Amino acid sequence: MAAYVIADIEVTDSAGFAEYQQKVPATIAAYGGRYLVRGGSTEVLEGDWSPNRCVVLEFPDMAQLKTWYASPEYRPLIAIRERTTKSNLVIVQGM
Repeated sequence: MAAYVIADIEVTDSAGFAEYQQKVPATIAAYGGRYLVRGGSTEVLEGDWSPNRCVVLEFPDMAQLKTWYASPEYRPLIAIRERTTKSNLVIVQGM
């Protein structure tokens, strides 16, 4: 069953974030993930949420998603993202 990462990212250092953007796609692909949404325009239909840069990733299952997140390839990139953005990430099991 597919699993998803949903992220709302406010970039605070675009030059630094460029390194993250360059390196992260290969880590996602290596663990069977793919982008479904990557920073496209958003429109709020209901509620107070005003997303900044919205990203949705799909992985084959929750185990693979968590393996990617904890992987030695991705862990150093988390530090870059945390330094260059304000991020909210959730993971959710698909149907």
